[in-house]
Parts: sequence; C-alpha cells; structure tokens
Amino acid sequence: MPRTFVWHRTRGPKKTAPETLTTGKVRIKQVKSGIGHTARMNANLEALGLRHHQAEVVHQDSPALRGMIKRVRHLVTVTPIEE
Repeated sequence: MPRTFVWHRTRGPKKTAPETLTTGKVRIKQVKSGIGHTARMNANLEALGLRHHQAEVVHQDSPALRGMIKRVRHLVTVTPIEE
C-alpha cells in the first residue's frame, strides 16, 4: 500500500510566539479541530482540558505546559492573562 501522508519538517509554525511564554497564567483556546491528527496530538488536547473545538481553559504557565502547547501549537492560540 502506498504512503498517503508524509511529514515535512519545513511546514508548520517554526516557533511559539514570544508573548506566550510568561510566568503567570495563560488562556488556551482551541481554534482547529483535532480530527484527522495523530493520537498523540489528541491526547495532548485532552490533557490540556480542551474537549472540543472553540473550548477555552486557563492554566498556570510552566515548562511542562509549554511542551504540551508546542505539540499542538497549530491547533491552539495562547494569550497571557494580566493579573
């Protein structure tokens, strides 16, 4: 059977936007669906608390959270929350 999907390193966002790396809390909003993406990406969305398209959650920023966001950065938008 021929391969139907080939991952290209040159596609997709290169870096997370600098304003998303804060020390306070961040608001994460899912802007694209996880349908059609890998189980690993869907598991990250679920772990972030994003159950469906357009869902929003607020989390305390941490290195672990940044790693999870980096995996699904093309499906979510991240904005810092001013306290």
